[in-house]
Amino acid sequence: MELTVTLRQPHRRAELFGPGDRNLRQIRDALKVQVQARNTTVRILGNPPDVARAAAVMERLQEMLRRRDDLDEDSVRAALAEVDEGEGADRTDVIGVFARDAVISPKTDGQRQYVQSMLAHDLVICLGPAGTGKTYLAVAVAVHQLKSGEARRIVLVRPAVEAGEKLGFLPGDLQQKVNPYLRPLFDAMHDMMTFDQLKRFMINDVIEVVPLAYMRGRTLNGAIIILDEAQNTTPAQMLMFLTRLGHNSKMIVTGDDSQVDLEPGQPSGLIDAVHRLRGCPGVDVIRLTEVDIVRHRLVQAVVARYASLSSSRRPEPRESENAGVVPSADRGGPAPAAADLQADALRDDR
Repeated sequence: MELTVTLRQPHRRAELFGPGDRNLRQIRDALKVQVQARNTTVRILGNPPDVARAAAVMERLQEMLRRRDDLDEDSVRAALAEVDEGEGADRTDVIGVFARDAVISPKTDGQRQYVQSMLAHDLVICLGPAGTGKTYLAVAVAVHQLKSGEARRIVLVRPAVEAGEKLGFLPGDLQQKVNPYLRPLFDAMHDMMTFDQLKRFMINDVIEVVPLAYMRGRTLNGAIIILDEAQNTTPAQMLMFLTRLGHNSKMIVTGDDSQVDLEPGQPSGLIDAVHRLRGCPGVDVIRLTEVDIVRHRLVQAVVARYASLSSSRRPEPRESENAGVVPSADRGGPAPAAADLQADALRDDR
């Protein structure tokens, strides 16, 4: 059997092939195939199963190279392992996005539960430490539903709260002022569609990226609305946001309740919302933990050390629907009454 793989970045073939074509030789030796590089293509010959695996490894390496300066032997080994794992696993959990070379799927049981929950519920609240894929998977599901026609638009929302630093006056128009806060959402989007697609969608308001303060008075129909860094909302802001949900829409709220950047004594709207909405029909609460971290292996160790040394954090098991969260009263004062919050939300709408 023979397959030809086309290089997506021909100008980076040296980084893809490795010094002296080392990466190609590693694939050849591991899979017992012939590999021939010619200009902008790589020709693979051998037994059909081995050729298919080698082609998949080449595609995976090209995907890696989009985010890295170069590839080494460990990169090739990781690509080989991922292809082998993918062949033996159920691939129905792959999330289809606009970028043809993007393979997005949950990596842990917690992430799988999170993705299934987003597809099944109209309001999902996800809590978890850094690196668990809360934002990335939410954006992936939103892009998937936009591509499949299940949603007409995506609205990405973030509170403009500084993480312990005072940035002072920011020059520029509104978009330039809020870009630093919304950068993580843009980064995720760039992995799932081309720059031109993203630009076109934003010009046509198919994708909208806005600070939380500009959500007042709106009703969003036929949309996927994602609120990121929700731990930095107040209870009144959270109520205002949740009441924007319109017909045929979904809301996904993500945040890390261990990294609240509000003023001391100010209760977090994320923690308050989970406490109030626990067990509410149509609402699902997912808690990801340190075992769901998929960033660099040291991130998991760092999160675990900080959690173990923090006397204020109480570890909780992953739960769904009836997830228990420390009430706002334990996080800096009693939670505002529901009537007061409703009055604030109605006042905002005016």
